[in-house]
Amino acid sequence: MSGPRSRTNEFSRPVAIESIGPKAQVRRIEAGVGERRALAERFGLPAIERLSASIELSRPGGDMVLAKGHLVADVVQSCVVTLEPVPAHVEADFACRYAGGARPEAEVDLDPLAEDEIEAVTGAQIDIGETVAQQLAVALDPYPRAPGAAWPHEQPQDSAVEPDGRRKPFAGLEKLKKR
Repeated sequence: MSGPRSRTNEFSRPVAIESIGPKAQVRRIEAGVGERRALAERFGLPAIERLSASIELSRPGGDMVLAKGHLVADVVQSCVVTLEPVPAHVEADFACRYAGGARPEAEVDLDPLAEDEIEAVTGAQIDIGETVAQQLAVALDPYPRAPGAAWPHEQPQDSAVEPDGRRKPFAGLEKLKKR
């Protein structure tokens, strides 16, 4: 989330670690039109119409930063069956910890069994915009479907039709036999 990248972050909102104290502070961020367009391209979405988040940041000690947030987004995904646009409203709570910071020699004890995500920080700031972007990607429906869209094997089968679509020549006789 905050380490070196080969591309620039589309929705970057850097926060200096030193500006975060032990008392929780709330940051509200919202993606602009260009940022939403770039994120939609990154995630393979037709559109992101809205993306905002409220994030509570605190630093209980040392270079450990706690982030708890709630994101809200309105996106357009492509139906996995028909490729039709599927509008979706996404709301998700998230929590993560940033460890490390400006001092490369800082040692941080990381608990591998902790429930929230731990992000190693190699600089003097964290990027809460990138955190929100990644949380949005995780919260998206991986298999969006347009209303009524179904795969061919999910459609009700007509006993008078072969699986390859050809009509069964003696289907009428089966009905007479059942009488």
